[in-house]
Amino acid sequence: MTGAACAHGPAPHPPAIRACGKKSAARLTGWAIPRCLRTNRQPGRSGIATGAAALSPVTFSRHAAIAVITIDNPPVNALGAAVREGLVAAIAEANADGTVEAIVIAAAGKAFIAGADISEFGKPPVPPFLPDVLDAIERSDKPVVAAIQGVALGGGLEVALACHGRVALPAAKLSLPEIKLGIIPGAGGTQRLPRLIGAAKAFPMMLSGEPVAAQKALDLGLVDRVVEGDLVAAAVGLAQELAAKGRPRKTGEIAEKLTQADREAFEALARDATAKSGDMPNAMALIEAVRGAFTLPLAEGLANERALFARLVVDERSKALRHAFFAEREAAKVPGIDDSVKPRPIARAAVIGAGTMGGGIAMCFANAGIPVTLIETSQEQVEKGHARIRDTYGFSGKRGSMTEAMREQRMALITPAVGIAAAAEADIVIEAAFEEMGVKREIFGALDKVAKPGAVLASNTSYLDLTEIAAATTRPADVLGMHFFSPANVMKLLEIVRPECVAADVVATAIALGRRLGKVPVVV
Repeated sequence: MTGAACAHGPAPHPPAIRACGKKSAARLTGWAIPRCLRTNRQPGRSGIATGAAALSPVTFSRHAAIAVITIDNPPVNALGAAVREGLVAAIAEANADGTVEAIVIAAAGKAFIAGADISEFGKPPVPPFLPDVLDAIERSDKPVVAAIQGVALGGGLEVALACHGRVALPAAKLSLPEIKLGIIPGAGGTQRLPRLIGAAKAFPMMLSGEPVAAQKALDLGLVDRVVEGDLVAAAVGLAQELAAKGRPRKTGEIAEKLTQADREAFEALARDATAKSGDMPNAMALIEAVRGAFTLPLAEGLANERALFARLVVDERSKALRHAFFAEREAAKVPGIDDSVKPRPIARAAVIGAGTMGGGIAMCFANAGIPVTLIETSQEQVEKGHARIRDTYGFSGKRGSMTEAMREQRMALITPAVGIAAAAEADIVIEAAFEEMGVKREIFGALDKVAKPGAVLASNTSYLDLTEIAAATTRPADVLGMHFFSPANVMKLLEIVRPECVAADVVATAIALGRRLGKVPVVV
């Protein structure tokens, strides 16, 4: 991705990560714009949009004195050049219109904005660049409120941060996942987020790259309101309130959260991150960028962020992380398995075999909060396996990665048992016994008699024929392979072996379960 272009200019930004369907802007929120006020035109043009103008991914409409700017760029409203251009034009039009008091930025479909447009990577940069778009939003003379549904990821959250207010639906998720791509936020995320919620809260969010649910975002101060139902109407209401207060306050002007106590808390987190990540360039750059929020004016902090971002783009280790990220995305695409194929519910599991592999698999379930029965042929064997798991958790406690309470909580989820009959109530049974076809067929024949209808029957075999194993049952459509790598409680890769006889929803179940267990499932 060296020299790749994107919304930020000559360097890439996180791609759109989730896919979703397309809906009209009016239907998206349940709020219909009054017909007399529904201009639905391309920014900068008058009247109803027709022809090519109608295809603009950004439309401008009115709700009384509030301008509603709607992004409709399926499948995930990625920040392509046309979207960036449309946003700048719409903000300018709203500010030039004396009858407009405030602005709402909304989106059609299921997502607010899920990042940059990856189709632009590798192409010459096309202005306006995302930092310029966000500057136009933040400098708006009239308040701008983001109406967030679905996901606001990467550049999408940076758009929301540049707004003067944010309203979200309860199911919304917000994140800056750039760290997973070997880079850092490149359009103000490292500067605006700390100013909005404090660096001690912002830094862990950016360091993990994990999404924050709407209620947590409200608690952090990242959003102003979480509302049920009519999102755009709620955003319009907040916009009206902000307009009544006069000139909007820019996120970049907020300084109250950047206290000495916040600085000390951030530096402690930074030291811990340095110890854990070594010299990984993205983590070190993130620390440097966030530190700039304390020491630099906004403009200089943004420039520093951009320089760090650009440096990471060409760093070989950062490139490797991006390669791994896109490889995982590609591995998630499975022929015949799409959103219409629903996984079966998994509330309880069973593992047959309490050896090193079986114990590790049982730990995977316990770590994910799923009750699991660990089954062996004798009391002595199952007690030995159970004790091995306790010792492994004990090592984690000595390293400081697990408390005693956490260990006991997870051990309580693992029930040792003797005999296959103990798997009767499991929604999924994973066999991790001796690698010999006769043994496998005997186990699956016995499972066929005791497992409840609809239970997924999986083998951890690394090379034996799954079709032959499935033939030992009267339900071959429920049988597949789930090959964990040793130590199973540590290694991320999970091979899902798909025999010809298996049902699509069983494969979907294994994929969903693998992700729930924190694995990278790859169907082979």
